Amino acid sequence: MAEVNKPVPNISPSMASFYDGAKQGRLLVQKCDDRGLLRFPAHELCSNCLSTRASWVGVSGRGEVYSFNVMHQIYLEEGPKVVSNLVGVKPHEIKCGMPVEVMFEKLNDQVTLPKFGPRASQ
Repeated sequence: MAEVNKPVPNISPSMASFYDGAKQGRLLVQKCDDRGLLRFPAHELCSNCLSTRASWVGVSGRGEVYSFNVMHQIYLEEGPKVVSNLVGVKPHEIKCGMPVEVMFEKLNDQVTLPKFGPRASQ
């Protein structure tokens, strides 16, 4: 694999499942085992009920642009915000509400990053 010329995230224990899913081409978020609310990034406690019980679940990877500037925030159809890169679109073409979907970029054998691009079919 070619050398990566960009920062590579350190994988913390709390986010290991997220990166494991990305290596498999799956976008995972945490789900409160008590109330069922989805959250991202990983947190020790549910902000709704303070439960410490959570599981990682797959989500569609489809959402829409919530806002944009130097960093792009994307809402997934299931609700949580994911800060990521928006690729395959020129800056002047970005619009709030623009449908997007996840794609994955393998940086090395340990890290694969989810990124988002315009949704192929509406």
